[in-house]
Amino acid sequence: MNHYIMIRRLRGPAYLLLVGALALLNEADILSWGKSWPFFLILAGVLLLAERAALAAGGGYPQGPYTGQPYAGPIAGTRQSSNLGANLENAPQAGNSASVQAFEQDPGKEPEGGQS
Repeated sequence: MNHYIMIRRLRGPAYLLLVGALALLNEADILSWGKSWPFFLILAGVLLLAERAALAAGGGYPQGPYTGQPYAGPIAGTRQSSNLGANLENAPQAGNSASVQAFEQDPGKEPEGGQS
C-alpha cells in the first residue's frame, strides 16, 4: 500500500485519539477544552508534513482505479437526438382526449369563444 494513502486513512483515527486524550486530560483537571485547540493545529501540521514526505518519496500522487482514457463518444447502437421534445411524440397519453385538447388551446380563451 502507498504510504500517502495510509497516512490519509489514519487522519480520522488520529483526531479521534487526540480528542480522547484531551478528554482524559480535561477530566483530570490538567488541561481544559478551551486551551486545547493548539493540539489540533499541531496534529494537522504533522499529518500534512507526513503526507508531503510520503508524496516526495513515492514520486507523486497515486493513480486511482481509472486509467484516464478520454471520452470515447456514445455507445454503438444508440440513437442520439438533438431535439429533447422528439421523444414526447411517442410517449403514452394519460387521461382523456378532452384534457389533451384543453392543454393545446390558448389558456386565455374559452373553448366556445365566449366569456363566463
